[in-house]
Amino acid sequence: MASDVELTAMRHAIALSACGFGTTGPNPPVGCVVLNSRGAIVGRGYHRRKGEAHAEVRALSDAGPAARGGTAVVTLEPCNHVGVTPACRQALIDAEITRVVISLIDPTSRGDGGAAMLTAAGIDVETDVLRDETLAVLGPWLTATLRRRPYVIWAYALDDGQDDAMTAQLVRYLRASADVIAVNKVPDEGIPGGHSAAHFRLPANADFDTGLVPWLTAAYSGGARSVLLAGHGYADAIRDDLHAVDEIIIAVRRNVRVPTDATASFELVAVWPGWDWMTLHFRQHQREEM
Repeated sequence: MASDVELTAMRHAIALSACGFGTTGPNPPVGCVVLNSRGAIVGRGYHRRKGEAHAEVRALSDAGPAARGGTAVVTLEPCNHVGVTPACRQALIDAEITRVVISLIDPTSRGDGGAAMLTAAGIDVETDVLRDETLAVLGPWLTATLRRRPYVIWAYALDDGQDDAMTAQLVRYLRASADVIAVNKVPDEGIPGGHSAAHFRLPANADFDTGLVPWLTAAYSGGARSVLLAGHGYADAIRDDLHAVDEIIIAVRRNVRVPTDATASFELVAVWPGWDWMTLHFRQHQREEM
């Protein structure tokens, strides 16, 4: 069972992993914390973008020799394959880590996963630590990866004809969490220039002439694992494809009727009140199994 020190370190790793939002696609946002043999934090790292060091390697580099005999606490199972970068499980073995605490097992593992290989190397491995909390960051990537279509958030404002400014405010608040954002049918990176140009490409204009799902499939092929559609103008275009939308975020003035037609298959999960506006957060009732 994970110790209190390890649980605290895992929450630290989860927070670190969120630093990769909007830039890691097609890779997952992962965080890692290294504890020395006395339980003190000596290394921290997160994955920034595909082609660069993974979270474990960055945390081990930060820790240096202090990692020897210590514990690596990581949000996703260390990779076991050599791709653009070396396998993380080997980096942990070479650093003489004696224990690895993992939150989520990677469903994309090729052959035996990193956890199995670490165990075979004599390292103590514990999994499923704070799984639900880690899903706050990794959930969209996992959903997208398992169904091979990006996780989609549709955000818009409803007002008395002055919704553009509030939609723009929603975009500023949400865009950094998405690989791709589409405003007025024009796609852009959630964080402009944030992805590796060698491993990511934007989809074509988001006019959805052939439907939302084909456009999302193209976005996924280009490396996007999360998409933000901004503006109520998408309502007609995606009415028949609402099953492909995972979350809806609606900002409404307090004197405006709360919409219900587009959210019939969604559950209300949060309400954020403001002086003049309130923001409603809906999520699909049926989410992909992870």
